[in-house]
Amino acid sequence: MRTRSFGTFSANIKHVCFLDLLQYVMELTFLRLMGGWHLLIAVSAAASALSRAGETHAKVNTSAAAHFHSFRKKFHRLYEVDSEELIRRRLYFQNATLRHLYLNSFSTEPQSARYGINQFSDLSQMEFSDVYLRAFSSRAPAFSGGSIKEFPAKFDWREKGVVGPVQNQLSCGSCWAFSVVGAVQSVYAIGGSQLEQLSVQQVVDCSFKNKGCDGGSPSVALTWLKQTKVKLVTQSDYPYKAKTGICHFFSRSHGGVSVKDFSLQDFSGQEEAMMGQLVQNGPLAVIVDAVSWQDYLGGIIQHHCTSQWSNHAVLVVGYDTTGEIPYWIVQNSWGTSWGNEGYVYVKIGSNVCGIAESVAAVFL
Repeated sequence: MRTRSFGTFSANIKHVCFLDLLQYVMELTFLRLMGGWHLLIAVSAAASALSRAGETHAKVNTSAAAHFHSFRKKFHRLYEVDSEELIRRRLYFQNATLRHLYLNSFSTEPQSARYGINQFSDLSQMEFSDVYLRAFSSRAPAFSGGSIKEFPAKFDWREKGVVGPVQNQLSCGSCWAFSVVGAVQSVYAIGGSQLEQLSVQQVVDCSFKNKGCDGGSPSVALTWLKQTKVKLVTQSDYPYKAKTGICHFFSRSHGGVSVKDFSLQDFSGQEEAMMGQLVQNGPLAVIVDAVSWQDYLGGIIQHHCTSQWSNHAVLVVGYDTTGEIPYWIVQNSWGTSWGNEGYVYVKIGSNVCGIAESVAAVFL
């Protein structure tokens, strides 16, 4: 089983109460089962943190309580007063603030990623993973083609007007479908057609070898589109419902976009070639390890984001190598209130978050 290398998370946390630690160890145990950190390290570090808990912890809790009140107002959380759910969510929120201390301890550069309170701060890491990290990867062959010799130092398909707006998958594990549809509609627009939003719900309902809101694989969805010649209809024809439904079929004469082919490649150690693929073929559907994205606010992710566990599908729409830290421009499907108005920036060159391991390009 693969193991994570985020670092000794708990060793950096100095202010933890007994109940916090119980939940904390449970979540680390969960991540261990997913191929996560060593449980022995988690337990010993938690015990060490417990011995240091004291007066400062009370101050942290007081601050967290005030922030939790503001969080509830901002994100319209209507928990009943003194309910079991309110107590549980407050505990998850306190644990999140501790994670932020650890994650931000790496943010020494002005462009570094920042972590803090967002719409996911009252979810446990288990809950977050169970709902939002539901993509499955297929083994991709290593890229063996030649690289484009000349391409710009900065490239962004959004500037060409061919990238759709950021979407919100809500409480449905449909990221895999959003990445595929995002790639298809962009490539369609690059070919000279008008950019229009295609139906994610059609892929969720009809890609029968995937599991709808319970998760799926971009490559399996693309294989289904290629083999069946199903036309993706517009979102207005087949609106998104954030739940798995019965597949709705359309006549052959109905308009839509069909996929002729796609490529699936591993660009690990060859991210420059991946940049060339992006310029040549359009936005790319990729799968990443997004466990740490639960707390992301903005900036360039460079640390504590491993390539050990593929669990979330996104759309790479551009890159920028002109600054001190080169980065990928990645469109997510968690709404515009998350990250950089719905986008995340990931450092180029070290396969950060496993962003180069499963890369799909679409051909129409």
